[in-house]
Amino acid sequence: MMELRGKRVLVMGLGVHGGGLGVAQWLLRQGATITVTDLASPEALAAPLAILNAAAAQIGASVAYTLGEHRAEDFTSHDLVVANPAVRPDSPWLALAHAAGAPVETEMTLFFRACRGPILGVTGTKGKTTTALLLGAMLREAFLDTVVAGNMRVSALAALDSIGPATPVVLELSSFQLERLGAASLSPRYALITNLSPDHLNWHGSMQAYAAAKRQIYWHQPADGVVALNDADDASVEYFPLSDQGGRLIRVRAGPAWSRAASRWSRPPRQPAATVALRDEWVIWNDPEGVLGPPSPPEGEALFTRDEVRLPGAHNLANAMMAAALARGFGVAAESLRAALRGFSGVEHRLELVRELDGVRYVNDTTATNPAAALAALETIPPPVVLIAGGADKQLEFAALGAAIARRVRALVLLEGSATPRLREAVRAAASGPSLIAGPYGDFARAIQTARDLAAPGDTVLLSPGCASFGMFRNEFHRGEEFRRLVDEL
Repeated sequence: MMELRGKRVLVMGLGVHGGGLGVAQWLLRQGATITVTDLASPEALAAPLAILNAAAAQIGASVAYTLGEHRAEDFTSHDLVVANPAVRPDSPWLALAHAAGAPVETEMTLFFRACRGPILGVTGTKGKTTTALLLGAMLREAFLDTVVAGNMRVSALAALDSIGPATPVVLELSSFQLERLGAASLSPRYALITNLSPDHLNWHGSMQAYAAAKRQIYWHQPADGVVALNDADDASVEYFPLSDQGGRLIRVRAGPAWSRAASRWSRPPRQPAATVALRDEWVIWNDPEGVLGPPSPPEGEALFTRDEVRLPGAHNLANAMMAAALARGFGVAAESLRAALRGFSGVEHRLELVRELDGVRYVNDTTATNPAAALAALETIPPPVVLIAGGADKQLEFAALGAAIARRVRALVLLEGSATPRLREAVRAAASGPSLIAGPYGDFARAIQTARDLAAPGDTVLLSPGCASFGMFRNEFHRGEEFRRLVDEL
């Protein structure tokens, strides 16, 4: 990696949520002279600016800023440009930097180049945060210094100094981050993809392009790398055909469709190094040739039982199986996997029980930002359900979610957003619909109060929007935090 001391580095996109803050702080510690450019105003960036200025003052440095605009001269006068993941790769500003001979990096490409420890990457449309945290918990049973970071508001670069050659690093990776890693021919040595369904099509343009971005997690692995793929997920089978790219394969039959997937172990042309599947109530690991460790007995090795997964829903059993597959492929013993599962109770903002009031349960599933995730929530929460849904459009289809709402939801409370009219039409197009559709509401407190008024004892009020949060909220986490606050005030 380039020597950064004394280099002029442009950070494009500090982000109102501090998305570029971690890399900016790290660049200062490397002795770089940095300029931050962001289209947002100084007022909107007040919080991350205060943190960055304090970090600079602590080491006797300073930061230059171009805020509220981008200027061509910034992109043509620096030795290196570091782009926020939210910056499109086809940005004309980055084209200026390329034309001027400045390399363009991201926080993740810098981290991959500098990290001394083995990296285990986790991606997928649904369940990647839960799976990454489960994987981290499993590894910590054997490696206490395991680092978990990435696309979960945790800067990987902040932990870089504490990572040694034997320190495992678990990274949750988004399609945006993987697109840039792929352009740099970088993949983690260990990788898994939980599942695939349409998401972020407003960014990637097509399902094929979205899948291609996800595929980068294993496409540039060395031959001794390891990738776990879900053979119970139809889209994964369709969009992740395996050729010579990628490392050794673990085929996992993980998901709600596990029982009907028995005849679908058909990923040509590569034979798996190992397999993971559910047999009766047991999750079984099978590595008969001992490719990834000691050879399994003929009947396979029992890892854990279905009942040892404390998280609700078939999708969380799938998450646990995917995490266990990669952890076992890394060499973690079954006893450690089971210990981690016993101690793992869930992730905030994901099917999180906020409160029970007057016999009604209030559940926060704000990170369901696409229809498939909201559908998984509806399949997990027993009816009757009062659903709060709707929001910003990502050019996704709502037919399946609309049918599930019509089938399982007693009342639907809609939030304002560009996708909400299409969601409402999908519900109405189903053969039968919920007894009441209320809204859409631009006032979140009013939407929650309406849901309370519609709920009866024994019901669950479920926030599982199936849409992005932009417009009404800063991001999906802000939406979940507001839900918790307003429910607590009821």
